[in-house]
Amino acid sequence: MGRAPQAGPPLIRLAVRCTPAVADRVLAELLELAPGGVEEEAGAEWVEYAIYGAPGELPELGSVQAVAGDEQIEVTSAEVPDDWADRWQDFHEPVVVGERVVIRPSWADRPADSLIDVVIDPGQAFGTGAHPTTRMCVELLLDIEAAGEAHGAFADLGTGSGVLAITARKLGFDPVVAIDSELAALEATAANAAVNGVAVETERVNVRQSDPPLAHTTVANLTAPLLVEVAAAIGRRTAPSPRRLLCSGLLAREAEEVSASFAAAGLAERARRQSGDWVALGFASQ
Repeated sequence: MGRAPQAGPPLIRLAVRCTPAVADRVLAELLELAPGGVEEEAGAEWVEYAIYGAPGELPELGSVQAVAGDEQIEVTSAEVPDDWADRWQDFHEPVVVGERVVIRPSWADRPADSLIDVVIDPGQAFGTGAHPTTRMCVELLLDIEAAGEAHGAFADLGTGSGVLAITARKLGFDPVVAIDSELAALEATAANAAVNGVAVETERVNVRQSDPPLAHTTVANLTAPLLVEVAAAIGRRTAPSPRRLLCSGLLAREAEEVSASFAAAGLAERARRQSGDWVALGFASQ
């Protein structure tokens, strides 16, 4: 997701439209190329996924077209119009999770004092709290808080705009580090943390190339192949594994493989949530 910049190169919207029959396969392939997340729209006979970026920064989508096989697929790109930032204000609404946390854009009214208020504006990093994978991770964090265990070090792998890192800090985790491979994501996270008045460290790591830093409680909202790599990295560690690990970003058909990968690394599945085709898993050290 993105916001029209005040200056500099134009922002481009790159969209893939396909039939519902191949939507899961197209999405999985697209998330490999843009692991931070995608915009999703759907009609009666089509599903469209879109990502945003500056000219020359967007991925090649040949593999996405190939995975659709004989099914109809359409790839388009267009420059985002100047009024796009204003249109985001019509699109983004506050999201209330577990009657405990509200994730809202800055232009939405502040909620009741009983809710933990997390302010996230759409920017050039993905993630506003609206996607099921993010919501389910927050739900799992709330389960930890309800058990009186929302404390200690916290790491957010694939932080995007910092939703989970900021929420964790407001729930009581400390210190909190947000990790991403994209500089824009870390800049967005730092800016959003400042708006929310919380301290969040940022660290640039590509989990495809390096073992990620982990913490007492770690959340990884990544694609299934990246989660398998994280599990392998945990298995290689000589230091203790995270006491708790929460993960999402995977489809229901990928859950068993991911769960088995973390089990092999010494983490036992303790929780599973599903929203549509998306799944979130909670693990604890054995």
